[in-house]
Amino acid sequence: MIIAIDGPAGSGKSTVAKLVAGRLGFHYLDTGAMYRAVAYRALQNNVALTDDTAVAKIALDDEVTFGHEPGATLPSSVLIAGHDVTEEIRSPRVDDAVSAVARLPLVREAMVAQQRAIGGTDDVVVEGRDIGTVVFPDAELKVFLTASPEERARRRVAQQVASGLIVDAAGVHDALLRRDTADSTRHHSPLVPARDAIELDTTGLTLDEVVSRIAGLAEERRA
Repeated sequence: MIIAIDGPAGSGKSTVAKLVAGRLGFHYLDTGAMYRAVAYRALQNNVALTDDTAVAKIALDDEVTFGHEPGATLPSSVLIAGHDVTEEIRSPRVDDAVSAVARLPLVREAMVAQQRAIGGTDDVVVEGRDIGTVVFPDAELKVFLTASPEERARRRVAQQVASGLIVDAAGVHDALLRRDTADSTRHHSPLVPARDAIELDTTGLTLDEVVSRIAGLAEERRA
């Protein structure tokens, strides 16, 4: 069974997907981390983020993989070309770069092929921005998470502060709005709910309420 969770930046989909995977005993595939790893590599190599061919070469040549502890359903690390970039891909610099990379058609083709290869082998929870519409259009359960821009910015600030970063809260809010526009208006695989997705606004809901709702839907589908 594949559970596809999509939504804009800061909607909580990464945290929710991990907890849903743990509750159901599914594997978790973080597609956003895959794009972040490619974006980080492009920045590291001074590759222009608008150069589809050059960035796609990174996506094709430098495989993104996940490290796992024995018996764990969640990955413990993200690697690209064998290098651990788990912390680096969550930096504000990568936050600002990943949308440009993720909307490049050749990069998306390379990433989708990797994601399907990983996700087609087991029960998985997959999160991103076009999982239910492009990557796994036949997923048994599709959920589109939303939340108000203010709530999403608050969550992102808390996440970065917890990582020890000095954060400009207003800047985070503005960056989220810019990313919303970029993700929803890109020509290739724009951020939109799948026609058969269940939309769930997480503003005002506790994390446990969101996870329980999705896990319950999954159990219904499996039954």
